[in-house]
Amino acid sequence: MARARTHKDVEFQVYSGENDPREEMFKEADKAFAAVGFRCVTSGEATLDVIVWSRAGARWYGGDSAVEQYDEDPEASIFERFEFRCNALGRVP
Repeated sequence: MARARTHKDVEFQVYSGENDPREEMFKEADKAFAAVGFRCVTSGEATLDVIVWSRAGARWYGGDSAVEQYDEDPEASIFERFEFRCNALGRVP
């Protein structure tokens, strides 16, 4: 059985640094990562926060270890954060 693409208690928030303070929320990880790539290329950096609202969401996101992490601090606003940096190298021969 394939895993569902979304879970009602998991969201992905994408934003850049000070140069582009807009935030975007996604229910699907693949759409969030596409936004991260675009933000990285256009502003040089991007952040992806994974927000989990329940034990069931934690299990969907990362299995038993994610549930343990969730149980340690169920009131945490951000479950996991990823920071991305991009360096334009210009044309490469």
